[in-house]
Amino acid sequence: MKTQLLKVNEDSIALGAKLIREGELVGFPTETVYGLGANALDAEAVVKIFEAKGRPQDNPLITHVSCVEEIPPLVRAIPAAAKKLMEAFWPGPMTLILPKADCIPNAVSAGLDTVGIRLPSNADARALIRAAGRPIAAPSANRSGRPSPTTALHVLEDMDGRIPLILDGGACQVGVESSVIDATGDVPVILRPGGITPEMVERVLGHVRVDEHVMSPLREGDVARSPGMKYKHYAPKADMVIVDGSSDAVVSKINALVHQKQENGQKVAVIATEESGPSYHADVILSMGSRSNEDAIAQHLYKILRECDELHVDAIYSESFQTPRIGQAIMNRLLKAAGHTVIHCD
Repeated sequence: MKTQLLKVNEDSIALGAKLIREGELVGFPTETVYGLGANALDAEAVVKIFEAKGRPQDNPLITHVSCVEEIPPLVRAIPAAAKKLMEAFWPGPMTLILPKADCIPNAVSAGLDTVGIRLPSNADARALIRAAGRPIAAPSANRSGRPSPTTALHVLEDMDGRIPLILDGGACQVGVESSVIDATGDVPVILRPGGITPEMVERVLGHVRVDEHVMSPLREGDVARSPGMKYKHYAPKADMVIVDGSSDAVVSKINALVHQKQENGQKVAVIATEESGPSYHADVILSMGSRSNEDAIAQHLYKILRECDELHVDAIYSESFQTPRIGQAIMNRLLKAAGHTVIHCD
C-alpha cells in the first residue's frame, strides 16, 4: 500500500473523509497526539486499526466526535457528572467513559459495555469527523508499544505502507494522550492522567478518584477499562530505567550506572532537564526543557523517546518528573515506557 502524506487543507480533509466512509484508515492530528482513525461504527474497519498497529484486541479504543450533539446515539446514558465535565473541558484533551449503545462494535470497546468518547479541540480533527459524517475510533497512530507520534513524520515512520493517508497538521500542542475519566459510577475515576488534572476535575465536581493503576501495572487477569492501562507503552527500543530521588542523589546514581554501561562498550542516553543536563557524563544527553515548564516537558517527551531509537543507544536512564500540575501524566508515560523499572535513591 502506498501511503500519502498530505498537508491539511480542504481537499485532503475531503479525501480523508472519503477514505473513512469507505472503511479505510487515516492518520490525523489532534491536540494531544496523532490518531489512527477508522469509522467507529464499522467493525471491519476498526479491526484494521489493530492490524496496522499490531495492537492487542483487548485494548479498547476512543471514539472521537466533532460536537456534543453527536454523542447521544453512541451511548445509553450521559450521567450528570459527565455533562458537567463536558461543559468544563470540551473541546479538549479529555475522554469520558460512558455506557455504550449497541451501535458501537465490540471491536471498539474490547468487549466492555462502556465506550470512551472524546471531543478534540484540534480544528483539523473536528473537520475530518464532520466531513466523514461518522464518529472516528482512533488510538495513537504508532506501532503498538512504540512512543506515540506528535508529528506527521512520526506517523509515517511507523505506518508507511500500512495506511493510505496521513494528514499533516503540524506538531501536537499537548504532547501526551487525553485524560480518561470513567463517569459511569457514583464517583468519577481517572483511569489515565493527562492535561485535565485531578485538581481541575475536583474544582468542577468536588470529588474524583485516581485509579490505583495510574502509577502501577495491572495485575494478571485485570481488565483494561481504558487505553494505556494494560500493556507496555510508549517504549523506545533500548531498555529504560527511571531514577528517582533528590537531585544530587539522582545525578550521582545515574553517572555511576552510565559508567558501568560504558565500560561494557554500550552507548548510553540520559533524559534530563536543562538545569541538570550538564551534570551527566553520558554519550547522549537529551533535555526535556526546563523543569519549570511542564508543558514543554510533555510536548518533548515522545519526541525524545523516538530520538533514542534514531541515535541507536543501548541503554537509557531518565530522571523522574514529579512536577506539580501534569507531572502525573508525564510520569505515567515514563513508567509505561520503562516497564515500571525504577531505582529509588536517597
